[in-house]
Amino acid sequence: MKQPTQNHPSQAAHTDDIEYQSPEQIKAFQEQKLHDALVYLQQHSRYYQRMFDKYEVNIDRIQHIEDLVTLPFTEKKDLQLFNDDFLCCPKDKIIDYITTSGTLGDPVTFACTEKDLQRLAYNEKKSFECAGLHPGNILQLMTTIDKRFMAGLAYFLGIREMGASIIRVGNGIPELQWDTIRRIKPDTIMCVPSFILRLIQYAEDHGIDYRASSVRRIIGIGEGLREQDFSLNLLGRKIHEKWPEVQLFATYSSTEMGATFSECEFGQGGHVHPELIIVEIIGEDNLPVADGEVGEVVVTTLGVEGMPLLRFRTGDVCAKVTEQCRCGRWSYRLTPLVGRKNNMIKLKGTTLYPPAINDVLDNTDFIENYCIFVSETDSGTDRVVVKVGLTAAALEQAGDHPQLLVKRLKDRFRARLRVAPEVEILPAADIQKINFPAKSRKPVKFIDLRKRQNEK
Repeated sequence: MKQPTQNHPSQAAHTDDIEYQSPEQIKAFQEQKLHDALVYLQQHSRYYQRMFDKYEVNIDRIQHIEDLVTLPFTEKKDLQLFNDDFLCCPKDKIIDYITTSGTLGDPVTFACTEKDLQRLAYNEKKSFECAGLHPGNILQLMTTIDKRFMAGLAYFLGIREMGASIIRVGNGIPELQWDTIRRIKPDTIMCVPSFILRLIQYAEDHGIDYRASSVRRIIGIGEGLREQDFSLNLLGRKIHEKWPEVQLFATYSSTEMGATFSECEFGQGGHVHPELIIVEIIGEDNLPVADGEVGEVVVTTLGVEGMPLLRFRTGDVCAKVTEQCRCGRWSYRLTPLVGRKNNMIKLKGTTLYPPAINDVLDNTDFIENYCIFVSETDSGTDRVVVKVGLTAAALEQAGDHPQLLVKRLKDRFRARLRVAPEVEILPAADIQKINFPAKSRKPVKFIDLRKRQNEK
């Protein structure tokens, strides 16, 4: 085992927090929680009762986290096909109904009890603390809290639990966001990172001195800010170059796991909260990979009352980091997501994930908006078409020669990714309609038309 790093000054104040205890203590703690979760599933989950019977599972033999490999995975399709069978409590105990965003297929309904909502609040309180928030901070929330969206509700509950203040502005509308910042002076904003560039552009266009505003912290959701080595990616660098006064924090979460991996001040990966979730990183052979190696995130939820999950395959790809963080926490961390396993693209012999394409597009100043379309050719290979809307300034400058901008964009792709997709220019208003369909809670920037992917 590596020697511990020098303790962070705040560590002494967290001697009772499991995240600061030794890896051996964290593992033993999680194994006790795992036993409790298995007993609960066997007693209350129709789905897992059938699964345990089918595979002749004796939960008393699952003593250690390593023993999880003897159990089958839970897949997204299981939740879609047998949604009600995952419910472990009477319906009159359900307080809130939530649905997933449907990123990898049809949305799934999740039911939360009062205990589950308290767990959500605790999770986000700990995540906000990880990002340096405390009572007295003011957070401006630039995501929806309605439309059956778990994340927005969780953020509100977490800030409330912490005793800090929250401003529920919702997503979009830069004018309203800046007016709120001017009036209430939040120190923290929480949103999809690419929206920050829109905020900055609006401020520059309307003479707002955003660098002198009250905002000193940005917590990003839904999009990455860092590379696998934890350096800022193109999007993160552009935000930092434009707004160096703010500190950037990336997060990773999903409805299914009801937990958040949040960076601390050192930005070296998202910390797990050991009392809420167990994470395995699984390779192509369906076995755990070595720490530090990339694989699929598989989660087992802890302490969920309504719809707990056992070995759920998230489809997300990243790596686990186990050495002690400079903040003093020993809880393992996850690297930034490489992408979603089912969204992997093979373009001209090069393996890509959509976030790599997004990174180039989000940092091209003449692009207003975009959407990536992936389909398959007759020969079974992937075809990638990036449809872009140009900024008004770029349209005026290009005049009758917009293909020059297409060439510039393809050159950027080749410099960054070694290959370039096809590029089509459409009116920005048409792309806007693709990005924000009527029932979507998140901007749609990737559309997978491949038959072989959609059949999974």
